Amino acid sequence: GTNWGWYAYDPGTNLIYFGTGNPAPWNETMRPGDNKWTMTIFGRDADTGEAKFGYQKTPHDEWDYAGVNVMMLSEQKDKDGKARKLLTHPDRNGIVYTLDRTDGSLVSANKLDDTVNVFKSVDLKTGQPVRDPEYGTRMDHLAKDICPSAMGYHNQGHDSYDPKRELFFMGINHICMDWEPFMLP
Repeated sequence: GTNWGWYAYDPGTNLIYFGTGNPAPWNETMRPGDNKWTMTIFGRDADTGEAKFGYQKTPHDEWDYAGVNVMMLSEQKDKDGKARKLLTHPDRNGIVYTLDRTDGSLVSANKLDDTVNVFKSVDLKTGQPVRDPEYGTRMDHLAKDICPSAMGYHNQGHDSYDPKRELFFMGINHICMDWEPFMLP
């Protein structure tokens, strides 16, 4: 997966954060497996380039969700009142991911809204999305009203975090699609 999107840097951790894009070809039946390192949030050492962590958001992406959107860095208190360095990433797949930016551990993964239907949820223990097979793009299956569309519920616009209000401001799309793969001679 290519990394053609937005980057963030934390001088405290000396890490650069970025996301990688979707696998190719788009026809998911031609590339079995998770297509590792595509659709991944990376934290890399700014001096060496070494990957300190990688979290794959959409293994075997079949919708072209290209997970390269903005990486917002914040410091927030957890439920125990302890300050944490966080990375929040609203993805085109309709999920807002929050990671601990020091080690890449998943803190939360929530749907932007209830209309996201390609995933039922994200398992916080494994980090894996729980897919709804009705909205898959497999051959000989007409999937109707896939939400979000390939454009994504969050595309490439910039967002911001207000530390005083502890609020994120994001631009969101609500566009769904139908998908019917077929073979060409």
